[in-house]
Amino acid sequence: MTEVGPAPRHPGWRERWLALRNRLVASPGFQRWAAGFPLTRRIARRNTRALFDLCAGFVYAQVLFACVRFDLFGLLRDGPLSLGTIARRLGLPPDRGLTLLRAAASLNLIRRLPDGRFALADLGAALIGNPSIALMIEHHAMLYADLADPVALLRGEAGPTRLASYWPYADGGSTAPVDPESVAAYSGLMAASQALIAADVLDALPLAGRTCLMDVGGGEGVFLAHAARRHPDLALRLLDLPPVAERAGTRLAAEGLGERVCCLGQTFLDGPLPPGADVITLVRVVHDHDDASAMALLRAAHAALPPGGLLAIAEPFAGTAGAEPVGDAYFGFYLLAMGSGRPRSASELSEMLAQAGFSGIRERQTRRPLLARLLTAGR
Repeated sequence: MTEVGPAPRHPGWRERWLALRNRLVASPGFQRWAAGFPLTRRIARRNTRALFDLCAGFVYAQVLFACVRFDLFGLLRDGPLSLGTIARRLGLPPDRGLTLLRAAASLNLIRRLPDGRFALADLGAALIGNPSIALMIEHHAMLYADLADPVALLRGEAGPTRLASYWPYADGGSTAPVDPESVAAYSGLMAASQALIAADVLDALPLAGRTCLMDVGGGEGVFLAHAARRHPDLALRLLDLPPVAERAGTRLAAEGLGERVCCLGQTFLDGPLPPGADVITLVRVVHDHDDASAMALLRAAHAALPPGGLLAIAEPFAGTAGAEPVGDAYFGFYLLAMGSGRPRSASELSEMLAQAGFSGIRERQTRRPLLARLLTAGR
């Protein structure tokens, strides 16, 4: 018997228009015309700049890395300095110091004053106020190494990555014991970066009337420390890998919160989550796990919560309006290199929550959606 395939599909007018437009934009002659025609000149130049920025983005990132390594922003914290002074303090010849300073100024990290001295610009000043960003910039040396051949990474031919060895849970869900020394670097990095989003999440998270909050994958307890100060009557629990939970207990005790926070050492793969909390938070946790593990975590949270309990997921989402490259490009490739997890959209997470048995799923607006969005769901 002869197989009958599907009938040929005729493209609609939108597809035909898109194909025509793409042929025009791809034409060198059209590009040259558009760059000179008054009505299209600004668009053509903007697109040319955007395309060049994509090509040169790795250089811009390395300029920022050099500024952080040299502590250039800290050097300029107290006021403008001359090229000679900066080059001398950085241990650079003046010509190479000028190369760095001009590059940093072009990226709006610093600015050159009319008298020739260099001062902080807004972006450089913001980095001083957020030391966790500098830690992430230094950490990206691993990511750059793992992305040296992105095609091999996408094809699964890159071999072991540096990020996979850095994150102890990025090993396909192994429950083997984790060496305490191996968690020191990553848990410290997470603690520093979590301070960026803790306040934003707590601003949007409804905790009035709740009695006990358990932060699963809570790291060294930065999020819970913020919650403890805002909600003095709220009982608090932290659950993470045993060596991480131990570090959290030490850190929280040093902050005077040791009696308020119970730190539990286990993974959700070891067995059920402990009951008793009426709020469970997953702050930058779900996107670190593949679908099967993420669903297991959501189902475990559902089983641990009482009727009326609340689950909160806070992390950068895929498809965030105005920040699409953050979720889909940055986190997409970061998690690919890590070997575990993927960025998910609000609708994907909502569907997973519904499959896990949750209801009343809604997004709550945060101050900086680029850094973290928040979904809550009821038991």
